[in-house]
Amino acid sequence: MSPPLIRRNITQIAQETLHHSPVVVISGARQVGKSTLMHILLDALPHKLVNLDSAVSRESALSDPDGFAHQFPDGTLAIDEIQRAPDLLLSIKLAVDQKRSAARFIVTGSADLLTASGTQESLAGRAHTIRLHGLSQGEVRGYCEDFAHMAWQLAKMPPPQPSTTLSRREYLSLATTSAYPEIHNAPYRIATRWMDGYLERVLSKDTADVSNIQHYDRLHPLLSLIAAENSSEFVNQRYAQALDLPARSLPAYVKALSDVYLIHSIPAWGHNLSKRAVSKPKILISDPGIAAYLCGIDVTGLEHDISSALTGGLVEAFVAGELLKQKGWSRIDYSIHHWRDSGNSNHEVDIVLENRAREIVAIEVKSQATLGAKHFTGLKKLREIAGHRFKAGIVLYTGAEIMPFGEGLWAMPINMLWEAR
Repeated sequence: MSPPLIRRNITQIAQETLHHSPVVVISGARQVGKSTLMHILLDALPHKLVNLDSAVSRESALSDPDGFAHQFPDGTLAIDEIQRAPDLLLSIKLAVDQKRSAARFIVTGSADLLTASGTQESLAGRAHTIRLHGLSQGEVRGYCEDFAHMAWQLAKMPPPQPSTTLSRREYLSLATTSAYPEIHNAPYRIATRWMDGYLERVLSKDTADVSNIQHYDRLHPLLSLIAAENSSEFVNQRYAQALDLPARSLPAYVKALSDVYLIHSIPAWGHNLSKRAVSKPKILISDPGIAAYLCGIDVTGLEHDISSALTGGLVEAFVAGELLKQKGWSRIDYSIHHWRDSGNSNHEVDIVLENRAREIVAIEVKSQATLGAKHFTGLKKLREIAGHRFKAGIVLYTGAEIMPFGEGLWAMPINMLWEAR
């Protein structure tokens, strides 16, 4: 018997988008549920579905992209894994320009279509992208969480009390468990074998569709290095030296991993856009299970190492990943950053959420179960710098209590990420 289908929180937004956009692009890593979401969207539409992982369909698209794009003009043409034939984007543009109607095309892509090698057309003004991640903790539990909305309301009302209490081990288990739907409840051995095959496929085949790098054998070591320093600022020269690559070539390898959604980047926050542009981003492994697998660690190994940088990095990456997922449906339109004071490296904040009004909510992530005033040092400094734009500072930790720590400052258990709605 198949496991029950988990409803994705972004489904309603995707359905609303069908009524307005000629092209709906569902993008995300392989096996995050893009095809399943596409089938849900197609359920009430006259449609034709083709998958470019099929050799026959792919050859048809490559041989006659214009004819391929025009093959179902009176309904929705759904194309799975379109990065396998990126030139189709230009033909889709021409088809939309000749006959513009809502939901003319629904396409999925396991690579960033805007940066894929050979892509000449971004479909600007014609397409709306739905970014799909692995399962969020709210989705696993059957509800739509919204931590950012709760955080922006803290000045008006205190936070709700969580309905459940988790142990530190349970948090570490979440920070080392994959969010891919196929294995999120799988036994450890099955999950690790699946991830091994998954990485082999994506690194050896999918990256070739979207990049022109020369040494694909360097991608796995690079990914492992990023996992070992998960949530750290990315220092180009140090990684290049470790991989025996010219520093100037390393960005292409990082981009290849990003284009297939194995990693994501958290840019720096600053007072102005020019300062942000020159600051180092943090690089995170997108899936917590993949990160732990690459590090060769499990929850038991982490549990005994309370102050480990590896433990802290995995927990921080887990929190950032949950916020990236919620960004797709949150009532707050926010961007995600990190912050470090260039004049004092002791002053930093793990995650900074910024809304369109340029107001911020700052978040520190701690893997320990007890806190003190010293854990709010970075938040206090950022509050001083940001002034009236600073709406709340929160330390998320593996303890159980919600406590105030001064004006606009709160300690909260990590499960408030999905308890807040």
